[in-house]
Formats: sequence, structure tokens, C-alpha cells
Amino acid sequence: MLGVLVGIGINQPRGTSIKMWCYGYLAIALIFDALVIVGLIFQYVELVQLLLGLSAGAASGLAIHVAHHISEEDERDETKTRPSIFGF
Repeated sequence: MLGVLVGIGINQPRGTSIKMWCYGYLAIALIFDALVIVGLIFQYVELVQLLLGLSAGAASGLAIHVAHHISEEDERDETKTRPSIFGF
């Protein structure tokens, strides 16, 4: 899953607009959810194990994405001085 996220761009969509990237990500999430339901209802052990691994990859992708936003905020804070508690 981490490979899929890297392929489509975790932080910056590759070769597509933000809107299309969001639709693609939504489709991946809905297919994943459907596979989880099928795996749990019909007790497909291999499918459940595969999905567990994919969810770990997705969590890693989310961690990278959040770390990117943290670094952006740090850069923004360095370029801008904050007012004191008194407003100046």
C-alpha cells in the first residue's frame, strides 16, 4: 500500500489534479473496505492477512504525509515572526 501511495504521490499528486487524486484515493479506500467486509464475512485468512499488511502500509503513508505537513508548518513559522501575547 505504501508503494501505491508513493506511486500516486503521498504529498503531491503526480500527473493529475487534486480533485482526481482525491477521487482515486476514495476509490482505493472503498475497494479496501469492501475487501475487508468480504474477508471477514467469508473468513478468508489469506485475504485478511494481506489487508492487515496493506493497512500497515497505509498507516506508514499517512505518517509520511503528516510529517510533510509538520515540516511545512515549521518552515512557515521560521519565515514569520509571531506577535507576543500582547499583540505586538
